[in-house]
Amino acid sequence: MALTKVLITVKTYPAISGKYDELVCTAGFREDGTWIRIYPVSFRKKSYSEQYRKYDWIELDLVKNHKDFRPESFRPHAHDSEITIIDHLDTSKNWAARKAIALGKIYCNLTELISEAHDKAIRTSLAVFKPALVKDFKIEAVSREWKKAKLEKLQQMNLFQTADDGKFEVVRKLPYKFSYVIVDNQGKESTMMIEDWEIGQLYWNCLARHEGNEAKACTDVKTKYLDDFARTKDLHLFLGTSQQHHHVSNNPFMIIGTFHPKMEAPKPIDPQMKLF
Repeated sequence: MALTKVLITVKTYPAISGKYDELVCTAGFREDGTWIRIYPVSFRKKSYSEQYRKYDWIELDLVKNHKDFRPESFRPHAHDSEITIIDHLDTSKNWAARKAIALGKIYCNLTELISEAHDKAIRTSLAVFKPALVKDFKIEAVSREWKKAKLEKLQQMNLFQTADDGKFEVVRKLPYKFSYVIVDNQGKESTMMIEDWEIGQLYWNCLARHEGNEAKACTDVKTKYLDDFARTKDLHLFLGTSQQHHHVSNNPFMIIGTFHPKMEAPKPIDPQMKLF
């Protein structure tokens, strides 16, 4: 058994599937800086020791997911494949260790990236993108409940039971959709939905802090993602496609994570260099 070492940088907000139960799409980088997607993973049912965080190095037995044409897509060899956490990269020295792995290839031209995705000889489906500008942050109300048919199917399949026969509760559905309005280095504007686990958790934390006031919770989320990440940090976006929309959508990418170290101060110019 050959184990694959992956630096986890993406965990999407959980979704439910009639086939696989409640799922999280995770993605990250191999040691050489190439992307890899791991799907499906029933993350919340994993033991505590296997519930990896972002920027954990993990090892697990992966095989190519032949049901997914995207080249970065792999799956655990078995549904209960063991996941071992072997290290964690912290934010010291302004995310230096994380930058060394994650910022190897950065796209700035959205048209170029989409062309690679649609090219069947390439089919790029994961990328690091640096927007030239973040124009806005949008919040839209959506359905507050999971589709009844999917929930009923999960109950029929007895997929709500955990290993110790305790009740497994499906994650709450987010009642809002959050999106960035970005501009690339060619002036192309795009509105892209944010599917990151962290934005969902931030919303629920803010809602609890404001004692159920959704308007205040949404304001706090917008402040964090627009005023903090987009205005004061060196923001990069982790982008990914869905298999369903990869070839048919004009822009198949969504935002599946943010990378936001502090803005580096410009290096002072050596007075001696001014002579040249």
